[in-house]
This record gives sequence, structure tokens and C-alpha cells, in this order.
Amino acid sequence: QVQLVESGGGLVQAGGSLRLSCVASGRTFSTYAMAWFRQAPGKEREFVAAISASGGNKYYADSVKGRFTISRDNAKNTVYLQMNSLKPEDTAVFYCAVRFIAASIVPSDYKFWGQGTQVTVSS
Repeated sequence: QVQLVESGGGLVQAGGSLRLSCVASGRTFSTYAMAWFRQAPGKEREFVAAISASGGNKYYADSVKGRFTISRDNAKNTVYLQMNSLKPEDTAVFYCAVRFIAASIVPSDYKFWGQGTQVTVSS
């Protein structure tokens, strides 16, 4: 069992920045692939970014490439999502998720999820 706790969400104006954090329980965090997904009201959950266990491979949705950066600190059991140049369409609940094998962009491939953190971008 892995527990995930996200933080860092909030209200920001368009063009602003936020950094989300997700702390994971467990002694083998360095072996997990991690990802961020988001879900806007009335929409399906969508992939945002993923990172391999070592941090050597990173994947991004086209909609966030060049604006968002995923990173991890295995010593702190934490994965981050730095979000710059935020747009109103980025407004959503952001979730982090764990996969015990390779990173994936498919939500159903992830076994454990956090409770989510709200990001609201005003125009």
C-alpha cells in the first residue's frame, strides 16, 4: 500500500506559476514511476506528466510541454510539478499517481492515487 499526499494547489492569475508536491509513503519510492494527471469539471481525467523511477525519463502531454516540468527527489519521497505560464484551461484538480513498473500515460495503469489538489487559473 502506498499513500500519496499532494499539496501546492491554489488560485493564480493567468501567466503565473505554481509548484505542486506529492509525498509518497513507503521505503521503495525510488523504484516507482510517478505521474501527474488532472481532471477538470465535466471532463475525463487526463495525463499531464510522468517520470521514471530514476528520474532519467520524463514524459509530457502536448498541452503542457515547455510550460510544466516534472521532477523527483527520491531522498524525500517527493515528486514535483513546476507549472509556469499557467492558462485558464489548466484549471483542474491535479492528482499524483504511482506505478510499480514503467511510466505510462494511461490513468488505469496506475495503482495508487492521491486525493488531489485544486489548481484554479483566473483570466
